[in-house]
Formats: sequence, C-alpha cells, structure tokens
Amino acid sequence: MIPLPQTLFGRAAAALLVAFLIFEAIAFLVVWRLVIEPLAQRSADDLAARIVLVAQTWVELPPETRADYEMELSFRHGLELGEVRGERLHTTADSGYFGRLIEQAASRRAAQPVRLMRAGDARYDWLELRVADKLLRVGFERQRYALRAPLAVAGVFLLGAALTVLTALVLARQISRRLTSLAHKAAEVGRGRVPARLPETGARELRELTAAFNRMAEEVRALLENRTVLLAGISHDLRTPITRLHLALSLLDDADPERVAAMERDLAEMNRLIGDMLAFSRALHEDASTPGDPNVVLADLCTQAARLGPVRWQPGPPCTVALGEAALRRVVGNLLENARRYGGGEVEVRLSCVGDQAHVEVLDRGPGIPAQRREEVFRPFTRLETSRNREQGGSGLGLAIARQLADAHGWRIELADRDGGGLIARVSLPLTSRGSGTP
Repeated sequence: MIPLPQTLFGRAAAALLVAFLIFEAIAFLVVWRLVIEPLAQRSADDLAARIVLVAQTWVELPPETRADYEMELSFRHGLELGEVRGERLHTTADSGYFGRLIEQAASRRAAQPVRLMRAGDARYDWLELRVADKLLRVGFERQRYALRAPLAVAGVFLLGAALTVLTALVLARQISRRLTSLAHKAAEVGRGRVPARLPETGARELRELTAAFNRMAEEVRALLENRTVLLAGISHDLRTPITRLHLALSLLDDADPERVAAMERDLAEMNRLIGDMLAFSRALHEDASTPGDPNVVLADLCTQAARLGPVRWQPGPPCTVALGEAALRRVVGNLLENARRYGGGEVEVRLSCVGDQAHVEVLDRGPGIPAQRREEVFRPFTRLETSRNREQGGSGLGLAIARQLADAHGWRIELADRDGGGLIARVSLPLTSRGSGTP
C-alpha cells in the first residue's frame, strides 16, 4: 500500500493529481467515442468509397482514355491507379487504427477482402481490387489517413490538465506555506516569545485566520507582561513587611534564640522564593541576543562557581552563537547549582561544536534522574523527593526557569545518562559561524 504524504501540500498534490488523471481519462474516452471515432469511420468510408468509385469508372472507360484518366487522378486527387499485369504485392502495410478502418470500409464496399499493402515507395499504401475481370491497384499517400486528431486532442487535454494541476498546486503551496508560517509563529508564542506580526493578506479566510492569530499573540504578550508586572509588585510589597519582620526580630531581647533563628530562616526562605518567582516570570521575556563566543561566558561562570566547589572546565573550539549572555549565565548557572548540590563530587563543564550546533554540557556523578521523570523536573515547583528538599534550599523553579529561558532563545535543553554513572545536562545553541580551530 502506498503511504499517504504527511504534509498538507503533499496530500493536496496527490489528491489533485489522482482526481485530474481520472477526469482526463474519462473526458478522453468520451471525446474518443462521441467525436473522434465517428469522424475517423466517416473519413475512412469516404476514402474507400472514392477508391472503389474510381476503380469502377476506370473499368467502364474506353481503353484509349484510361491513361488520361490515370493522370487526372494523380495530379488532381493524389491517387495512383493502374492495372496489375505482373506479380501481386505481398508486403502488408503497418496500417494502424485508421488504416484498419479503410480496409474494413473498402472490403465492405467492394464486397471482397481488401488489405493495405506496401510497395517500394514508403510514402504510399496500395489496395488491390478486382473489378469485373480486371485486377486494379490503387495507391494513396499514407499521410492522407495518418490519424492526427487523437494525438491533438490528447495533447490539448494533457496541456489543460497540466495547467490546471499546476495552478492548483501553486495555490495549495501558498496556503500550506501560510499555515506552516502560522505553526512556526505559534511555536514561538508557546515558548513565550513575541513573533513579528504576520501580513494579513490573501483570501478572506486566510486574512481572518491571520488576524485572529495576531490578536492572540498580542493578547499573550500583554498577559505575560501583566503577569511580570503583577509578580514584581507582589515581590516589592512582600519584601517590605519581610524587612520589617527581620528588624523586629533583631530588636527582641528576651526571645528564645533558637526560635528567632528558625523564624529568620523562614523569612530568608520566603525572600528567596519571591526572588525565584520573579525570575521565573522574567524568564518568559527574551533579552537582546548578540553574536559572541560562549567560551568567554562559560569560563567566567565556571570560575565563579569554583568558589563554592570543584568545577572542571573544558573549553571548546572558537565558535559564534546568537548569545543572550544574561540568559546563558542563568541557564548554565542553574544547571551548575543543581549539579553541585546533588551531583556528589566534582562538576564538569564542556563546550563542543558538532554540525550546526554548539553543545554546553554540565556533568556530575550523582544519582541521576530517572528517564521517565526528566521532563517532569522542568515543570515549576517540581522536586524529586529523594534529592530536593527545603532544607537544601530548593524551590523547584531552577530547571523550569532554565527551560523557559532556553525556549525563549531558541535553544534546546535536555538531560541524559552519563557513562559510568551520573547525569548530563546539555544545552544546544545554533551556530552562526565557526572559528578556524573548529574540527
């Protein structure tokens, strides 16, 4: 069974081609049966009637006038006529469809079997007729019955079908491109980015669809901005009373020190959670990207992270990516923090360039994350119970923020098992150019 094309354009093209082939076959059959075949039979019958008539006339003429009659037929009617006095013809002509019609018509009118024969001149076909006691041979040019009408009709049908199919495919291609563009823009909206407005042109239905999409994109952008403003306001309003509580705790002289310390830890946790919420909201907005070498940013980031624990940095070859430096620092910083906190030992950071991608990898030797839960940990406020808890300071927003920032910049972030145990957190960035040292 032939598989169906997967794209809208492919399916539209296949459906149009099949429909037009069926239509052309039916139309050609109808034209053949109702127009071409009757005309061919009538033409063959007329030619056969003329041949039989000139043969009968030749027999009835006086012998002294037959030569003049033969010349008249040759010059005015393109027919060669003469009496068979020697050996008869034995080579059958390749007559084709119309030639067979002539044979049938001539046999019917002459009341004897007649076949088209071939002589020395390939331009002529011959008929041998017995009229009275004479055996006559009549010749005529093959082009007189070369059936060009079916070929012409077929050519016209094929040309019309080709133009119709081509026009339909062009229209289908335009529609599929518009829908593909809408799909790409919708994916950008889903990643929290604000795509450029699509032109509201074309057919009414496409204009309405594009206008609805543009309105939706604007509404999503406004919603994200409003959420950022709302969370920023909440963060500001909450930090003020938290500061007052810190001040009030510091003025308590006769309170239990352990209870005061526990309350201060709770306030610090609240302050950190508010900061993470604000960062998660801002992660949906793409900052400016400029071409740059990620080696520089990653080297500085690893130097800072090494102050809290061992970090091994393996730089990659010079390469250029569309770099949002703040976003890259936040994404890799979150991955480094997770690896340092749960990795159990030295953390390693690598940069490599493969094909058209630059890959930043953060590797650890911790317990890893089960494959079935690797997408789950990218959801906000999700923590693995075996490794993430509030005593260690995890809020469950680190990987969610990293994923949102990566999506906003068109990067890809994924988790994989490390050979020998541990986890690989990989961020893939599209390359804009490579340095001379790239393998």
